[in-house]
Amino acid sequence: MASLMIESLTKRFGSSIAVDGLDLKVREGELVALLGPSGCGKTTTLRMVAGFLPPTSGRVLFDTEDVTRLPAHKRATGMVFQSYALFPHMTAAQNVGFGLEMRGLGGAERQTKVEEALRLVRLSHLGGRLPRELSGGQQQRVALARALVINPKLFLLDEPLSNLDAKLRAEVRVEIRALQQRLGLTTLLVTHDREEALTMADRLVVMEGGRVRQIGSPRELYDAPQDAFVADFVGRCNILSGRRENETGFRTESGLVLPVDTAPNERDNANAFALRPERIAIQPGANGDLNGAVEAVTYLGSQTEYHVRIGREVFVVIQQTPGADEPLAALKPQDQVSLAWDRKAPRLVPQTSL
Repeated sequence: MASLMIESLTKRFGSSIAVDGLDLKVREGELVALLGPSGCGKTTTLRMVAGFLPPTSGRVLFDTEDVTRLPAHKRATGMVFQSYALFPHMTAAQNVGFGLEMRGLGGAERQTKVEEALRLVRLSHLGGRLPRELSGGQQQRVALARALVINPKLFLLDEPLSNLDAKLRAEVRVEIRALQQRLGLTTLLVTHDREEALTMADRLVVMEGGRVRQIGSPRELYDAPQDAFVADFVGRCNILSGRRENETGFRTESGLVLPVDTAPNERDNANAFALRPERIAIQPGANGDLNGAVEAVTYLGSQTEYHVRIGREVFVVIQQTPGADEPLAALKPQDQVSLAWDRKAPRLVPQTSL
């Protein structure tokens, strides 16, 4: 495997800038996820790394080798596409071996490598089946084996789980992560799914409008977002505009003063209050400093989500689902409640860091 270096990578389509001066280093054996909404430039970046799109400017290096102008078939990358892109007339084994055949590998050696790749993804018993005879998860594994069998320098994943149902998606992402770690694969993952990125990646690159908003570990981006966009995109978050009132309070645009310890968690030019829903405590009755009315209660199995209105502001609160005999279990819309949180829990951030 190789490390990946992206230097000032830019891609223009006419007057539109899809990727704007992106810099990134992916260490050998690391899994980095490009995360962002549709149109943010993450897939364009992946396609430039793979060699499918030429950059307008900037460089792509594998270790110290500049591959910016190399065609895709000479870059030794293994790519898993969103659609899997399996040949429908070929068996699973033939799909896996196709890249080896194109590289001129002999029949016996090719068969050995194909069998090894299928064994890695636990499909040894299904090598003779056509794609239409496989489930979505099995087709996904064939696509993974096809990318791995060529012993790539870099493993590229383009929304690899988006075609799977929620339960299977959760299972396969664990399998991919375990495989990536076991083989030490240097991996670049593109996804718009925050849970997928948080559970799979060593580091996240949050993108918007062709530019990087923030790079860091999942915990860094979740606990210490540098602006409101990152806070909201990386996970559920209550974000309220306003200004710091004093050292212990933030005044929202509606005039509500919220408790906060600004010393450790305020960024420059902060004009937004960001607080994760699970860090808010809720109690029945109007007995606290922040009192309001329940607008909605949503049962989510192990968790329950509450929407609480305080003045003109609505807070989302997520708590472990209470037992049947607990006071919170009886909460319903229009009930009065109080909210509280540790003053160090909120972050004061700018609306944008760009």
